[in-house]
Amino acid sequence: MAETLLEELKRYVGFGREDEQALRSLHGVARAHFPRIAEVFYARILEHEGARTALEGGESQVGHLKGTLENWMDQLLRGPWDEAYFELRCRIGRMHVRISLPEHYMFGAMNVLRQEFNEIIDTHYRERPQELSQVRRAFSKIVDLELAVMLHTYREDLLAQQARIERLSTFGQLVGSIGHELRNPLGVIETSLFILKGRLSSADERTIKHLDRIGEQVALASRIVSDLLDMIRDRPLKHEPVRLEEVWKSARAAIQVPAGVLVSERGLAELPEVRGDPHQLRQVFVNLLENAVQAVGESGAVTLAAALVPDGVELTFEDTGPGVRESIRRRLFEPLMTTKVRGIGLGLSLVKRILERHGGSIAYAPRPEGGSGARFVLRLPLMPKGESDATLPSAR
Repeated sequence: MAETLLEELKRYVGFGREDEQALRSLHGVARAHFPRIAEVFYARILEHEGARTALEGGESQVGHLKGTLENWMDQLLRGPWDEAYFELRCRIGRMHVRISLPEHYMFGAMNVLRQEFNEIIDTHYRERPQELSQVRRAFSKIVDLELAVMLHTYREDLLAQQARIERLSTFGQLVGSIGHELRNPLGVIETSLFILKGRLSSADERTIKHLDRIGEQVALASRIVSDLLDMIRDRPLKHEPVRLEEVWKSARAAIQVPAGVLVSERGLAELPEVRGDPHQLRQVFVNLLENAVQAVGESGAVTLAAALVPDGVELTFEDTGPGVRESIRRRLFEPLMTTKVRGIGLGLSLVKRILERHGGSIAYAPRPEGGSGARFVLRLPLMPKGESDATLPSAR
């Protein structure tokens, strides 16, 4: 059987059974220090402007991240250092790519941890120099392994991301050209349909029915063209106070929902205003609701729950459909990514783009306790009190 990357890296740094035993011994000594090390770690990050800006969610997320770091340290020293461990560390590397964390911050962060753990090792094993040396070597090896795995994954995902950017650039040029060219023939068809309908008698029901079907398909084609063009252009945002409850009601009225599907919402009426473009935020709700209704079919439920969070508002969008397979979740917001029989996969990528331009975000979050269905969590910043219509924070 071929050697896995983890096995190759272990062999390269000489990580073996003795090192595993030494790390488990250190775990019992260092475990009580994990909260303090997490405090030192994030205090160092917050002191450095470049590292601080790379934190996803900003300072408001530090409390959660400290707990995550404590879990990471626990696994680092306790193991098992198997393929499941390897996959978990790979996900960390991918996360670093997603938040655009420069590679040198990985090394700086590991250096902070080396200093803190080496101080614990030197203090606890001072009277046992042979054991001290063994534990130090083991800790150095596992940190080197961690960096190697994260950098390997970081490089793979970064190259894949660059390839996607190149494809999207070509895609954008093609869409811009084709989209504008399609506008004219679609407009001619629409005008001709209007004239034909005006000349038909009301008795010719069969012909009128077919003309209506043509009109529906022309409208669908026009919408696809509009979505394609919206993906490649930066339509100016309006900067005005927006009540999300009103935007949701407008979007809800635009979607035809089967009788067996229950659509409900809670918490929207209590939300304060956000600042943004009501038309584009309406498009966010329309796309998500349309996807959810299609997912649940003829019967099911779609729920929108809203709540205030420290840095803005959080909207949780859930449905009782089949959910999203884990194998495609990472690509869920990419243009042209779709699991539908019909559709070209622009809805969620457009939603992500609109929210990011508003300074917000969207993420797929599996239903808690293994529940079925899809669950999306949206975040938007609040409108600062007393702020004039100045500038809306936007993504690049």
